[in-house]
Amino acid sequence: MIEVQELTKRYGPTTAVDALSFEVRPGAVTGFLGPNGSGKSTTMRMVMGLDKPDTGWARISGRLYGELSWPLREVGALLEARTFHPGRSARAHLAALAAGGGIARARVDEVLGVVGLSDVAGRRAGTFSLGMAQRLGIAAALLGDPEVLLFDEPVNSLDPEGVRWIRELMRSLAAEGRTVLLSSHLISEMALTADHLVVIGQGRLLADTSVRELTADGRSLEEAFFELTSGSAEYRGVTTPPFPSTPQRARGVTKPVGAERNPQ
Repeated sequence: MIEVQELTKRYGPTTAVDALSFEVRPGAVTGFLGPNGSGKSTTMRMVMGLDKPDTGWARISGRLYGELSWPLREVGALLEARTFHPGRSARAHLAALAAGGGIARARVDEVLGVVGLSDVAGRRAGTFSLGMAQRLGIAAALLGDPEVLLFDEPVNSLDPEGVRWIRELMRSLAAEGRTVLLSSHLISEMALTADHLVVIGQGRLLADTSVRELTADGRSLEEAFFELTSGSAEYRGVTTPPFPSTPQRARGVTKPVGAERNPQ
């Protein structure tokens, strides 16, 4: 379980997270939604002890992150994709984490298999595409077989097959009784993945409810999200210009052949 209570983080005159409180319970996927710059990543970093809150606290299974005896065995997180030494192989990276976290070496090959990287486990991680780096980050999060998991935009740079795989993984982890907090900018995908939603804007809580309740009046999750967050896109003194009501053709702009997507 994750508990966030009156969590506040300021950077100079800017309040990134503003007296935020919510809980993430086990056995469900909790989606963490908000416009860009709303404080999602900052909140996750405070939960993981990477940023210190100005006021309030975040607890994992009743304790602050710094109080956990074996952090990798109690909470796993993917907050950034490329948090590895580029000269190390994927297997060596995970083996180093296992050694430092009191985790059996056999677990390394298990999680490489879970994320589909067994065949490239000996390759230097610095040669990985962003999608492969995301999968290595997920393997690291799963390494200690933790009960609590946080994923910040895990579908970044994944192809449709990879996005579906992430969806099924999140749901299977929750079905095992784990606590899963998932942020994503893909609202349509969140509608298929999450059971519960925490929505924030400008660092403040806007909604803490189930997907079913939020869409009970027949609205799509996208419609409900934009209604909740209207007015929350102005952040840090910068107003985001609105998009045109009708998309305009970009004259004279052509996509180079073969530029659709880097293979994963």
